Amino acid sequence: MSLESIPRLMQHARRHDYALGYFESWSLESVQGVIDAAEATRSPVIIGFNGEWLAERQNASAQELRLYAALGRAAATEANVPVGFIFNECPNDAWVEQAIGAGFNLVMPADPHAPLEDYTRRVKRLTALAHSHEVAVEADFEADALDAVAYAEGAAKFVAETGVDLLAISVGNEEIKLEGRSPLDLNRLEAVGRRVDVPLVLHGGTGIEDDSIKAAIHLGVRKINYGTYMKQKYLRVIREALATAEPNPHALLGDGSQTDLMVVGRHVVKDAVLERIELLGCCGRA
Repeated sequence: MSLESIPRLMQHARRHDYALGYFESWSLESVQGVIDAAEATRSPVIIGFNGEWLAERQNASAQELRLYAALGRAAATEANVPVGFIFNECPNDAWVEQAIGAGFNLVMPADPHAPLEDYTRRVKRLTALAHSHEVAVEADFEADALDAVAYAEGAAKFVAETGVDLLAISVGNEEIKLEGRSPLDLNRLEAVGRRVDVPLVLHGGTGIEDDSIKAAIHLGVRKINYGTYMKQKYLRVIREALATAEPNPHALLGDGSQTDLMVVGRHVVKDAVLERIELLGCCGRA
């Protein structure tokens, strides 16, 4: 159990036709809540932090990156289910390089504003570096203007040129969708699955209809990312928990009781993960 290599996680998911959830964290209690849910359902899972957020914040530092890496790696190592650990979606190559050496076992360079040729070159270099440290790489291929066949061919070429281990694809999924859920373009997804031989990833799991997720898994999707709905639920519950006249600050922060916001946050993240994880087919697979 504990920290597991990404290739082994993906191989098991492919063999048993399920997807792993990446439930993005932002703090200690959110990491703990994700792992609580994974352990409760005996599910392999991927934890991690958003690389753009870590790199682009005011006063961001390499020291903080190492602290977040140590936190997540320790949580993964102590878990009773297989856990992968990602530095997700970072446009800053220098930070991706640091994450490779900091303890993450999956990194994702992501720069949607970069020309494809430039992005391909950078991802190829980072993939070679990551593989030399036994770290896997996820990258994305957007190119929304291409039709299904051209998109699938472009995605296959990108994978061949870069050597990435996982490919995040654009098939009607929408990141940071605040309301509602929509279906995927399954014809486009099927075309990609026929041409690309690495596990596929869907970002924006919050806004994807359940039936589309089930179909996508059977078409080769092995990782689905969630974040928006978790933070929405977390903030709603925390705001409610703060609506109190309790004068003792320790009752709200640090005493470990059911009114402690750290405890409340951990529970709400666990509940949020439990809302979606069964859909992925990974429960009982640990």
